[in-house]
Amino acid sequence: MTDLRIRAATPDDLDTVLTFWKTAAEGTSISDDRDGVEGLVARDPGALILAERAGALAGTVIAGFDGWRCHLYRLAVHPAHRRQGIGGALLAAAEEPFVELGGRRGDAMVLTRNETGQHAWRAAGYSPEEQWRRWVKPLTVS
Repeated sequence: MTDLRIRAATPDDLDTVLTFWKTAAEGTSISDDRDGVEGLVARDPGALILAERAGALAGTVIAGFDGWRCHLYRLAVHPAHRRQGIGGALLAAAEEPFVELGGRRGDAMVLTRNETGQHAWRAAGYSPEEQWRRWVKPLTVS
């Protein structure tokens, strides 16, 4: 996998990432728009991690550490590049700074219907915690 390049996203990558997620990611998020991703990259320039192969986007992951928990979102690998170690390389790139910052546990949100994603997370050493339930409230700017 020597032709794989892992790097942080830049503002120039955002339209490509949004298009990529329509093909490679499962489901959509309220933040899956230019403003949402632009805000992420502006606030935490290293959080959106890209994997490129032959100059094309092959995978993404968002890695955020709030000082308490290590959160992982949007692990997505293009269908043509799955099962080639790209997801594992992205997670390694995300987990390394977590450990350096003192993070103790990574967590990921995975849709219950996303069986492909659940298999990928299990293969990477993650396991579900069925005793937890996610609670959400959409926030609006007034």
